[in-house]
Amino acid sequence: MREHDRLFIGGQWADPAGTGTIEVVSPHTEEVVGRVPDGTEADMDAAVDAARRAFDGGPWPRMTPAERAEVLGRLSAIYAERQQSMADLVTEEMGSPILFSIFGQAALPQMVLQYYVDLAASFTWEDERAGMLGPVTVTREPIGVVAAIYPWNVPQFTLMLKLAPALVAGCTVVAKPSPEAPLDAYLLAEWAREAGLPDGVLNIVPAGREAGAYLVAHPGVDKVAFTGSTAAGRSIGAVCGQRLRPVTLELGGKSAAIILEDADLAATVEGLKMAALMNNGEACAAQTRILAPRSRYDEVAGALAAMVGDLVVGDPADYGTEIGPMAARRQRERVEGYIRIGRDEGATLLTGGLDRPHDRGWYVAPTLFGDVSNKMRIAREEIFGPVLALIPYDGEDDAVRIANDSDYGLGGSVWTADVAHGVEVARRIRTGSCGVNLYVLDPNTPFGGYKDSGLGRELGPEGLTAYLEHKAIPRPA
Repeated sequence: MREHDRLFIGGQWADPAGTGTIEVVSPHTEEVVGRVPDGTEADMDAAVDAARRAFDGGPWPRMTPAERAEVLGRLSAIYAERQQSMADLVTEEMGSPILFSIFGQAALPQMVLQYYVDLAASFTWEDERAGMLGPVTVTREPIGVVAAIYPWNVPQFTLMLKLAPALVAGCTVVAKPSPEAPLDAYLLAEWAREAGLPDGVLNIVPAGREAGAYLVAHPGVDKVAFTGSTAAGRSIGAVCGQRLRPVTLELGGKSAAIILEDADLAATVEGLKMAALMNNGEACAAQTRILAPRSRYDEVAGALAAMVGDLVVGDPADYGTEIGPMAARRQRERVEGYIRIGRDEGATLLTGGLDRPHDRGWYVAPTLFGDVSNKMRIAREEIFGPVLALIPYDGEDDAVRIANDSDYGLGGSVWTADVAHGVEVARRIRTGSCGVNLYVLDPNTPFGGYKDSGLGRELGPEGLTAYLEHKAIPRPA
């Protein structure tokens, strides 16, 4: 049992204003494995005040980028040494299979942090331009106090997408973890103190939706960065729009994997094991619509059904497990509800279904539906679980049309023997990223979506720019 009775505010472990607690329940055992305070509006006030004071009068925004990078480099080094402890903790609290956790829940967040530490040295923080009346200095300054609100599925990764560039920029941060996965944030706070991050630069308050909404609207916040559902993103965007407050929204997805006629089917199916089913399918960029040419449809259906049906479902801490439990009971109910919807819509159940793999834990059988129309709800709505929809297409133009016929535009992939041609097809897909023969997020490249998948970009230099204001200083010749 991991119990925390305080919040991380102003660089110290502070007593919460309220008496409520959040119980963290293992999705594998259904037993309580942790407990943290349930943050209140008063706690958010204290955290924003600490971040405000650290920004308005503290050393962090006034350090050079190189000085900030030195501190964050120490944090990155600590993180690199202790990745396994972070991976184990995230697996325990939300059920991510340990092999995925080692990379996606620990190594990748550390890589993002180190990327921004390194970028600080090469980024253009100031430049001189020729103006109409004389020279102009254009400088980049930190945007201010950032509210970082992030989900339970990849908590460290989605936090680091916000925290690393914000801190390199010179901002201060109030982070709100989700109630399902707050424990890893406490470990990060300990490492930040050890690295010497100044007081108030990072503040962590686990809380539910009400306190999160209060944080979004708080007058002391200068920018909001949110990862989560499209519905919540709309609400946050509306509040920020009213207040003319910058906002980055990384929301849902229903990404399509297009299998072209010439694709190596064995390699494609092996690649889709990760691209479509990463993190138990609880990933916004998961390629859950599989588009197959009608001429190879039966072949693709058979190969995919065999792969999905053979996945090892079990204890997420076991290194042989490929699919763990859903992160919460309500999430299992949601996924099972979509399996019923797919059946009722007339899709063909090729493998999986409603028979639960284990009596204990929030497990769902990995499921593949065939004969899916892109108009069905299982093809249009984000399920956030190990449920795939196999959709036939007639010709490449039809495949592109189907892939783009979505309210979302986050990710996608093209699978082909001709990589150059795959790139040309990927250019036609209206999404923020589209891989060829793989799907991967690279710290050096922007990540985000079109349409209902959000606003703005994280990762890459674009992710750093999102936390900077641009100031022009003209002067006479």
